[in-house]
Amino acid sequence: MTIFDYNCQDFFYAALYSNFVPSYKKTMNTKIANQRLLLTLLIINVVITAFHYTDNFINFPNYPDPEWITPESIYQSWFILTSIGIIGYIFYLKNILWLAYICLSIYSVTGILSPGHYFFQTNEIFSLKMHLLIWLDFIAGTLILSFTIFSGLFLKEWKQLVDGNS
Repeated sequence: MTIFDYNCQDFFYAALYSNFVPSYKKTMNTKIANQRLLLTLLIINVVITAFHYTDNFINFPNYPDPEWITPESIYQSWFILTSIGIIGYIFYLKNILWLAYICLSIYSVTGILSPGHYFFQTNEIFSLKMHLLIWLDFIAGTLILSFTIFSGLFLKEWKQLVDGNS
């Protein structure tokens, strides 16, 4: 076997799996590893967004937001978007990957749009806590979206299902 016989997935998992493991076991181990990674990212994201959205709700006057956003809409949007993320994870577990990708991409918006606070004028100065929550939320959302893109475009997990390899 030469280096040209490997694809991106083989290199990504080379540190985890031996070349002597049959390919069907590699696929199963890869799928389980991806499910665990997504679950970990989802838990991290839920916790970080819960802290950020709760702080935004409690300290609503200190966060600059558009006029149409209310304190109630903050926790309602967190609940709806988090539910979409959890549904995306369930779809992923059930190998309904295109719906999983859509739900997870929508869910990633909970964090990716957090720096939007900086685009609205305020008389308040951002505290260190506010900056930290905004940027942790952004990073967590970016990780969910990155996982989704990597799974769909590079690992092509959806294609493995179409080809019958999973």
